[in-house]
Amino acid sequence: MPKHKMLTEEEFEALFIEWKQFIENNPIKKQVFVGKDGRHDYELIPRPYTLEGFLNFAEEKVCLVHQYFENREGRYSTYVDICTRIKRVIRQNQIENGLAGLYNPSITQRLNGLTEKSDITTNGKDINEIKVNIIKADGNK
Repeated sequence: MPKHKMLTEEEFEALFIEWKQFIENNPIKKQVFVGKDGRHDYELIPRPYTLEGFLNFAEEKVCLVHQYFENREGRYSTYVDICTRIKRVIRQNQIENGLAGLYNPSITQRLNGLTEKSDITTNGKDINEIKVNIIKADGNK
């Protein structure tokens, strides 16, 4: 159960480093079928970094730490730098492994707000009618 405890900045950073080591040492076992006979095997794929994963790890291991990230009313302002760094490291892991094809690129894009959105035809206006020009083979409309 979570304990309500105040971590020092050094303890908080050490907890993050411990979590990263745990993630690196515990890859996900993906079931695969190999060869023409479909021999059953496992492939080890890297476990992705997620903020939720870190928060859960911290809660189980030491105490609740979500309040450091939320920083309500500026109560945890001394933790802003380490929280920002943790978020950047997690995002970097997700983006790089998504680009490498180790994680689902679509999910990685959505989690990190990387989806490309462009409206090159309507300038954001609703489409009420569509006009189609039919061009015949002889070049006449």
